[in-house]
Amino acid sequence: MGIIAFIILGAIAGAIAKALLPGDDPGGFIITTIIGIVGAIIGGFLAAAIFDAHPLDEFFDISTWLTAIIGAIILLLIYRVVTGRRRATA
Repeated sequence: MGIIAFIILGAIAGAIAKALLPGDDPGGFIITTIIGIVGAIIGGFLAAAIFDAHPLDEFFDISTWLTAIIGAIILLLIYRVVTGRRRATA
């Protein structure tokens, strides 16, 4: 998959993750895209480690999208746990 396709995948996956987990998260389009891209990488790593699969090969494959969205959700949850603890101690 090319870099432009990966950025588009990240932007859409990040937006879907934020829509599924609404909350008071900072950041606009760029942060959402970064969450989606890093989430896709995390999801791809987990899929390779757990299922010995390589789902991030094709842009129009459903496993690519599910992996990216699940990875973005995981990253968003981790972000909320980390920032939630920081706010509680401040």
